[in-house]
Amino acid sequence: MAKTGADLLVERLVEWGVDTVFSLPGDGINGIYESLRTHEDKIRLIQVRHEEAAAFMACGYAKFTGKLGVCIATSGCGGIHLMNGLYDAKYDGQPVLAITGSAAHDISGTFYQQDLDLVKVFTDLAAYNERVMGPDHVVNVLDQAVRTALGQRTVTHISFPKDYQDWTVSDDTRSSSNVADHSSVTKTAYSVAPSVDQLRKAADVINAGEKVVVMVGRGALGARDEVIQLAEAVGGPIVKALLGKAVLPDDNPYTTGGLGLLGTAPSQDAMEECDTLIMIGTNFPYFEFYPKPGQARTIQIDLDAAHIGLRTPVEVGLLGDGKTVLQALLPLIQRKDDRSFLKKAQERMGYWRELLTQRGTQDTMPMKPQVIPHIVSPMLADNAIVTCDCGNNTTWVARHIQMKENMLFSTSGLLATMASGFPYAIAASVAYPNRQVVAMVGDGGFTMLMGELATAVKYKLPIKLFIFHNNSYGQIKWEQIVMEGNPEYGVELESIDYAQFARACGATGFTISEPKDAERIIREAMAHDGPVLVDCIVDQNEPPMPGKITTEQALEFTKAMIRGEADRGSIIKNFIRNQVKEAVATKGRSLIDLIPGT
Repeated sequence: MAKTGADLLVERLVEWGVDTVFSLPGDGINGIYESLRTHEDKIRLIQVRHEEAAAFMACGYAKFTGKLGVCIATSGCGGIHLMNGLYDAKYDGQPVLAITGSAAHDISGTFYQQDLDLVKVFTDLAAYNERVMGPDHVVNVLDQAVRTALGQRTVTHISFPKDYQDWTVSDDTRSSSNVADHSSVTKTAYSVAPSVDQLRKAADVINAGEKVVVMVGRGALGARDEVIQLAEAVGGPIVKALLGKAVLPDDNPYTTGGLGLLGTAPSQDAMEECDTLIMIGTNFPYFEFYPKPGQARTIQIDLDAAHIGLRTPVEVGLLGDGKTVLQALLPLIQRKDDRSFLKKAQERMGYWRELLTQRGTQDTMPMKPQVIPHIVSPMLADNAIVTCDCGNNTTWVARHIQMKENMLFSTSGLLATMASGFPYAIAASVAYPNRQVVAMVGDGGFTMLMGELATAVKYKLPIKLFIFHNNSYGQIKWEQIVMEGNPEYGVELESIDYAQFARACGATGFTISEPKDAERIIREAMAHDGPVLVDCIVDQNEPPMPGKITTEQALEFTKAMIRGEADRGSIIKNFIRNQVKEAVATKGRSLIDLIPGT
């Protein structure tokens, strides 16, 4: 029997090693679905409830496996729905292929139902972006899309007209230039290293430094041993960007944890005091948390030349993957005998950990959001996979979930989009069915794609989902207050009984409203075999303040209180309580002194 265009597509995906695709069906991709049905022993279809979730899942799958993520959507509206998740993949440098249907080739451009030129729509988004022109075109286009996605760690797109999916090669006429079998499946290693001269220049800068900080991001995830060796040699702390949270365990004596709004005071102290900065595989976007220009000589290691010098002035840029570059650089680094800079950072981390324990064990009502991840963290398996959404929940997870030896973690990085956390968890559970998967999300982000709980139930994925239920777009609220000096507006959410919703979907639902019940319920939820949702009712007036606040932020906070913030009494009470504790835990280095009138 002659193969259809869709068969050629699916079989070539299999040759490239694709074993899973994420999709929602539609008439524009019926031919592809028929081929997926007849090849279901070789490639697995995960049916979703929204195409945006399919794209998030493809991104998460790429992040957690290192493989190509693939999502498929129907023509028009289906393809449009993919775009937010695909931009997430593009911004975080993940290889994802999007395949969309389109109207039959001979009615394209005639305003037929769902007829939309997705190639034009995806122009900014996809590094390779092409329409299939017939069965003899399929393999050529697919091979180039996969090569580009894997080689450039980015998003590519194929638009496949509906009728060409059903055509066979006998229906097509191959051009004389299109030599049969000229395109091949060739998998390439992507290890890249700079020249010896550049390595020596970098080593000279590092060896001359006295207070050296090592900053790691997602590009250092496979270079743990080398990163630790570097920190040992330079006698400096390791600061982790959020997507580099799993580079090394949080109990490692060299790390001061995260940086920025979600980070720690010791990390910010180290950045403010260092004279040398080594950046490895990070595109951390917030300029204000880097050393001030002229303060520190900086070395940057990155696979993408466009990232070098983008965020902070760089003296030597080393183009290559983190592990390969460090293996070449380490023999040139002289061990520093003076460990005082590192010891000061370690002492500060001791105070910071005390502070986290204090905040995570509060028994006041309403329940503080920090209580949930503080209890969950020690219950995580050594190889657990943790995801979170973007919002206040990111702060609590970034600080209170302590990475262990073989854990994986991710969230939406540069795009920082809501609704990604739970689809990421689904992708992780699909990829690693025998590993513990925990998602921690806000009620705002979860409700955007809450139908995906039914996806977890359908595929019997034992994800443990914790919702920080504060009836608010919490981070937006605090941005209004702290960044803009405005009272909150338009951020309140109507409450939903999420545990009841979980049960309606066929999952198990729990509710926690008091800290005294939290450990018992969390332990029961974690032990349950199957998808579980835990509805955590938490204080919406708990401020997710930075590890170190600026005078400007303090003044904007004060303005918002004066201008009529509705919950100012509760907010100020929480703020003062937290800062008194911080003053104790950080030996008087509290931000409370910055607030006028306190």
